[in-house]
Formats: sequence, C-alpha cells, structure tokens
Amino acid sequence: MRLHHTRSATIVAAALSVGLLALPACKKKKSPPTVADTPSPSDPVPPPGPTGEVPNVGGLSLPQPPRAPIFRTQNPRAAAVRATAEKNMKDVVMAIQNFEATHGALPAGYADKTGKPGLSWRVAILPFLEQDPLFRQFKLDEAWDSPNNIKLLDKMPKQFAPPNEPTYGYTFTRGFTGPNTWLPPLQQPVRPGQQLFGVKLLNITDGTSNTALIADAWDPVIWTKPDEMVFSPNSVPKLGGVFESGTIVGLADGSTHLVRKNADPTLFPRLIQINDGQPVQLD
Repeated sequence: MRLHHTRSATIVAAALSVGLLALPACKKKKSPPTVADTPSPSDPVPPPGPTGEVPNVGGLSLPQPPRAPIFRTQNPRAAAVRATAEKNMKDVVMAIQNFEATHGALPAGYADKTGKPGLSWRVAILPFLEQDPLFRQFKLDEAWDSPNNIKLLDKMPKQFAPPNEPTYGYTFTRGFTGPNTWLPPLQQPVRPGQQLFGVKLLNITDGTSNTALIADAWDPVIWTKPDEMVFSPNSVPKLGGVFESGTIVGLADGSTHLVRKNADPTLFPRLIQINDGQPVQLD
C-alpha cells in the first residue's frame, strides 16, 4: 500500500508540473484589440498629398502643394487638356469682369478680424461662378484658416484647378500685386469683414487687352488664402506651374492666351503693369 500511495503522488505531481508549464503559453495568446487600439471609421482621414503632408495648419492636417509643372509636353492629351485649362481661366476672368461691373472695381477679397486681408479674391468671385451656396458658407470677417473657413478648402471650384488633377485645395491661378498692378497692397487696416477692392478697369490705361490679371503661377497656394504673386519691374514672379510648354494668362478683356516659355523676357513685365505705356504683342 505504501508503494501504491507513493506512485499516485508521483503521478499527481507530474500532472501539476505539466499544467504549470502550459500556463505561460496560454498567457502569450494575443487578446483582441480594445476600442482604443482600433481607429473609429468615422474619424476623418485627410487625403494623401502628392508629396506628403504639412501638419496642424489651422488645426487641420493638409497635404503639401503639388509639384510644378503638372502637365508635360509629352502628354498625348496636352492639346485637349490645355483647351480645358484655357476655358477654366476664361470663366475666372469673366467672373472678375462681372464682379467689377457689379461693384465698380476689381475684387481683392475680404478683411479678417485684424482688418487685414483674410480671404482671397477667388472667394469674392464665387457668386459669379455660380457658387452662391459655397460663398454663403464662408465667414467673411475671418481669415482663410479660421476653424470655419478652413473646412471649405476641399470645395474649391474646378475653374481654379488643373483639369482632372487633384490639388487638394491648392490653386495655380493667382493674380499680381505690387506697384502698378491691379492689386495694389492694402495701405492700412480696415474694418473686419469689409470687402476689399483692386483698381477699376478704367484705371488700366494700357488697355484691357494688354494687361494680365491672372496667370498660372509656378508656386500654388491655398485657393482661399490672399496670397498673390508679388511683382516689381526688376523682379517677375516665376510662372508656368501647370504646363511645361508655357503659361496661360487671363487678360483684363476676358481673353486667355498661352505664352510660350521661350517668349521675350520683357513680355511679362509689360503685361503685368497696368499703365506703363509699353506695347504688347501676343500670338
């Protein structure tokens, strides 16, 4: 009997030993993810930008601007794409003209709560691009990156974008500011929400067919931001960010033209200035 009892005790001890050895393996079994480990499907995920992302602009993560030029000459659809781009720019310059006919001067945007430019002329012409519902969503006395206005960046009208190319709220369509341009710098702060104006078409003594209001910039900007190309006679901003072959310009008479990249370097200073008295010859 003593031998049987000893043998039973040995068997029980061995069983306990096996069970204890199995316990660590059970602990290693992966548990299902908790709520904190699993992203909510309702969380907004910004679209991936062409070259990465810039975090925390107005509390929102925004993609970086696209790299220029967007379209290269070897694109087999270059002619059709350029025709669409010219039509889009024509829509924009016609909207600028219609704004001037309604308000008596060219659009320059709106002042924010500091009395300085807070929204661009592109926002101001939205009603003339059949974008009244979008226009009414803006708080005109706030800057482009205010909590309300920054939510509207992805609603950029197609006329401000290269044809069929996502630019995530960036536009190459920019105007010119500086001495003797149609968008002279604001001299002093004004009241919040006040509409800002450029010159009148009558002030363009060179003639509307000889003066460029907008063009494809090399560096795109957020479309609602009042950030235009700074010009001086000795410093012409870099242009041509959409087409490698040249720059589409929108003139004050409502027409558009493609200026080839090998054009006379003195052409753009003469086109941009509103009353320099220099002749302009476009193809």
